[in-house]
Amino acid sequence: MFEGQPKGLYALALANTGERFGYYTMLAVFVLFLKANFGFDEAVAGQIYGGFLAMVYFLPLVGGAMADKFGFGKMVTSGIAIMFLGYILLALPLGKETIALVAMFAALLLVSFGTGLFKGNLQVLVGNLYDVKGYETKRESGFSIFYMAINIGALFAPSTAVAIMDYAQQSLNYSVEDSYHFAFGVACISLILSMAIYFGFRSTFSHVLETKNEKGGQSNAQPAEELSPQETKDRIIALCLVFAVVIFFWMAFHQNGLTLTYFAEQFTARSAEGLQSMAFDVWNLVLIVIAVYGAFAIFQNKTKNGKLIALVVTAAAIGGLVAKYYAISGGVKVDAPIFQQFNPFFVVALTPVSMALFGWLGKIGKEPSAPRKIALGMLVAACGFILMAIGSEGLLTPNAQKAAVAAGSASFVSPNWLISTYLVLTFGELLLSPMGISFVSKVAPPKYKGMMMGGWFAATAIGNYLTSIPAALWGDKSLEIVWGVLIALCLIAAVFMFSIMKRLEKVC
Repeated sequence: MFEGQPKGLYALALANTGERFGYYTMLAVFVLFLKANFGFDEAVAGQIYGGFLAMVYFLPLVGGAMADKFGFGKMVTSGIAIMFLGYILLALPLGKETIALVAMFAALLLVSFGTGLFKGNLQVLVGNLYDVKGYETKRESGFSIFYMAINIGALFAPSTAVAIMDYAQQSLNYSVEDSYHFAFGVACISLILSMAIYFGFRSTFSHVLETKNEKGGQSNAQPAEELSPQETKDRIIALCLVFAVVIFFWMAFHQNGLTLTYFAEQFTARSAEGLQSMAFDVWNLVLIVIAVYGAFAIFQNKTKNGKLIALVVTAAAIGGLVAKYYAISGGVKVDAPIFQQFNPFFVVALTPVSMALFGWLGKIGKEPSAPRKIALGMLVAACGFILMAIGSEGLLTPNAQKAAVAAGSASFVSPNWLISTYLVLTFGELLLSPMGISFVSKVAPPKYKGMMMGGWFAATAIGNYLTSIPAALWGDKSLEIVWGVLIALCLIAAVFMFSIMKRLEKVC
């Protein structure tokens, strides 16, 4: 899995891990902050959340175009600095009045623009590593590792947000509203770490930092592929068709910070006991990840000593989990933001499984193409919300649930419904997201690489803005209607993707 990868991959992946840790720490509590600090209802909070995510993922289109002209390295560096300013503004406890609202929107603009310069261009740099002779066949596995690293940062974000807020309230006597700013401050610290990694290990990827123009036509990479105008047109059209489909995946997937968080807050049991309670301790999840990777290392290691070390590590991780199980005493509190740790956990834990599966399918000539994986990802996403619809059967509408909670007559469902949904959505994400990014980096015409990677994010942006549609339905509508909209859109997108499959596979 990790063998034969360019050294620059790990430096870029770790730099992104730090940035994503801060971003997801902020995002884990963002809609709850909007409600608690400014008194917004779910629909308004959903509009702001969707608009912010739309900007975060649309502006890489601008950042990509700028990088094609001015250089990827310069844009990545500028992006980090601009994001840092935005997170500082969010971290300032300015209260609830107009100045606080203005500062918040200014912060969101800075974070969005900085991310637009940083995120897409960093991924182009990763793709460029595989344009170097000898690394061509490692592209998809490289992007899977890169994507896994992103989710390592995201895994610790929700528990960090909850922990820092609890510390601010209990030890420093801050109100709930003010404690959110401590969570936002974590993003500032994580960006400093990200900057240190990026500049400290710059030498490992310096050969892909500059554009052809900046280097005077010299390059360590292979010569850019020469395409006819018709080939260029075909590739751009194919990419745009894929972009149109993934809009609906991201609309569904990014409900994790919106309607799925509302569901966690309003309909899910507030405590867990026994074996189930272990899922809400992030260190238990880390031990599971170590056990999974250790088990894979046992079979993949080529030396006896390597196999023995992997066996010891796996046994130690399993032993730690058993010891922690027998140490359980009483129940644990379940906070709504904590559910957002399960998606990155499943990504990190399942990445070696998916890579091994597709590696085996590749050896026997049965591995699906990248476009086919994307289409399958849409079907899996639909299954995730079918699961939510089943779990929501018989529940009240959100507004009726609020009244029931106030009256003390509300009923709540097991956290396992949300955990299971995150598991299914993660399967869809692993099929679609790293494969989609790899597909763009491979198919994009060389002179439009930055812009096409920006196009992927622009499609994600549209999907993120559309997340506000289910949030607008949250209130008097039944939960089956909310989830049903998402199921229908994912199924329609999957059918469309399969209908154009031959055209897409032609340019692969």
